[in-house]
Amino acid sequence: MNKNYYAVLMAGGVGSRFWPISTTEYPKQFHDMLGTGDTLIQKTFKRLNKFVPTENILILTNERYNDLVLEQLPKVKQEQVVLEPAMRNTAPCILYAALKIQKMNPEGVMIVAPSDHWIEDEEAFANDVTACFEKCAKEEVLCTLGIKPTFPNTGFGYIEYDKTSENQIKKVSQFREKPDYETAKDFLAQGNFLWNAGIFMWSVNTIVNAFKNYQPEQYELFKAGLSFYNNEAESGFIAEQYPKAENISIDYAILEQSKSIFVLEATFDWNDLGTWGSLFDKLDKDKSGNAIVNAKVLAEDAHGNMIRSPKDKIVVVDGLKDYIIVDKEEVLLIYPKSKEQDIKKVLLKVKDAFGNNYA
Repeated sequence: MNKNYYAVLMAGGVGSRFWPISTTEYPKQFHDMLGTGDTLIQKTFKRLNKFVPTENILILTNERYNDLVLEQLPKVKQEQVVLEPAMRNTAPCILYAALKIQKMNPEGVMIVAPSDHWIEDEEAFANDVTACFEKCAKEEVLCTLGIKPTFPNTGFGYIEYDKTSENQIKKVSQFREKPDYETAKDFLAQGNFLWNAGIFMWSVNTIVNAFKNYQPEQYELFKAGLSFYNNEAESGFIAEQYPKAENISIDYAILEQSKSIFVLEATFDWNDLGTWGSLFDKLDKDKSGNAIVNAKVLAEDAHGNMIRSPKDKIVVVDGLKDYIIVDKEEVLLIYPKSKEQDIKKVLLKVKDAFGNNYA
């Protein structure tokens, strides 16, 4: 494997749309959401580990998930777990990780990848990433992977690229916010828009320089810890300084300002597994069109349901269509798929009514 290849696996999110399985104490990336035998973070680690050396994979997560990471990824050593003492969005933690890698290896190129996406063609994924790595190693550019839209989705941001380019990796014209339905249809009609999958590649020197140029205060804040990174003094510096970082995403901080962004249209299938509905779409269905994880289901006049229970629990469903049915110890959710975007609101109501123990 190329010793200059690094990966930063983002594993700090809560995934509240997957409640009640995903909770603050045990979020979705640490669950086997598809019933495959691997949790999402385990699957992502194995995918990256096919072309990135084990010791070059960093796990970015919140302090509260440190033990979960080490338990689920036994190949990972404690020094590879980069802990955030406060939630500050994606820009500060990416800069922090990049500075750590730069200190280890100034020739490093890195991928920033979410821990909870589903990708089946892992060879195609590796090929796409290494193609971007090769460009990033030679040029001072920031690369991202875009997903060819299959329908006018209003839940994703979009990447507009230069349609005149004949190169495989194309110059990004601009990033576009999540559109309304009519705008999304227009994007697809134009033919040079991709879904933003939140997967980024760059050399450590290029991303650090980008922060220096576009986010000088963030840069100075984290640069002050250079002598502490990758040794015992690091945790003390980060505990004191990290909460001072601006709460800002990498998109706003860097990507929307840089003039050197390039995108490669992914050659692999992709699902962001952001909701129960997206999980339903990914799973095989029974003869009635129900998607089932773990349960033994007896269905009568029940169609298009997402059903999940503890292993081998018998679930009898009669007369329900297009519902989310999730049984988890002290919580049972029976909710229309058409209202899945409201599950975050339901979670807040549960907290108000019954306390935080169920969230």
